[in-house]
Amino acid sequence: MALVLASTENMPHEDWLEYRRMGIGGSDAATCCGINRYKSKVQLWMEKTGQIPDSEAGEPAYWGSLLESIVRDEFIKRTGINVEISNSILQSEEYPFMLANVDGFCQHPDFGTCIFEAKTASAYMSGEWDGDNIPDSYQLQLQHYMAVTGAEYSYIAVLIGGNRFKWKGIPRDSALIEVLIKLESEFWDHVQRFEPPQLDGSDASVEYINQRFPDSIPQTKIELPDKAVELIEQYEVACEKVDKATEDKQYAENSLKQMLGENEAGTVGNSLVTWKNVIRERLDSKSLRAEHPTLYRKYANKSSHRRFSIRAAV
Repeated sequence: MALVLASTENMPHEDWLEYRRMGIGGSDAATCCGINRYKSKVQLWMEKTGQIPDSEAGEPAYWGSLLESIVRDEFIKRTGINVEISNSILQSEEYPFMLANVDGFCQHPDFGTCIFEAKTASAYMSGEWDGDNIPDSYQLQLQHYMAVTGAEYSYIAVLIGGNRFKWKGIPRDSALIEVLIKLESEFWDHVQRFEPPQLDGSDASVEYINQRFPDSIPQTKIELPDKAVELIEQYEVACEKVDKATEDKQYAENSLKQMLGENEAGTVGNSLVTWKNVIRERLDSKSLRAEHPTLYRKYANKSSHRRFSIRAAV
């Protein structure tokens, strides 16, 4: 069973974002399971702990919300199934950290009250909707909603590329829900303890590390654990691959520039290659400091960052 945590009718967007930080929503489920290609667990953790803005406040979320009514009305028109709009943030009674902000509810002849979810998708993602398939992230979102509400069935409708409409029925998967609850519980424990999940190579992990340790203590040195040897090897191998990839990229770029010569653009197949003049004005700080030192000191900004390197120990 689900409890009504708050009504979203006429709720300011900023308040809605605050409620999102109080638990894990359906759109967070894929990230908690580690399959979200656009967001890492560390980024989600930083959002839930208020260290960075919630990414759900962005442009895609805005347009998805704006087009929701169009997708819903088309679903009703094509199926004859009525959808009751939901204006509530729901909370699992058994697992209070699990929240649901569903688009609507409808009735199924065999399963009773079920979930309705409206989506929009780029034409480039149409393959993920072939046959009975839906994107994994939406499968997890719907199973999350069914876990919160106790529903046995869900409908999902999608407008693809602005001109293709599809809808599908998704039954409850109790085994998947069991795994989902376990992974979300583990993630929420990190939020409550204000301890990040395992760091990865994401920008969010970089930002967390830089915020957590902004300055070094001069003249300090420690003995690193044995695991550091493996990490150093991993770092050096990755650097070699980056160098090789950079060289390959530069070779291709130089060859294409040679083909263009003095021409600004060239085409081949479906590709347009350009090499244009770009004019920028840049302050000559060196001359300014030499000719007007007082003015330079007045407007010069000092910044500090920590430089990372690996070299042979002395």
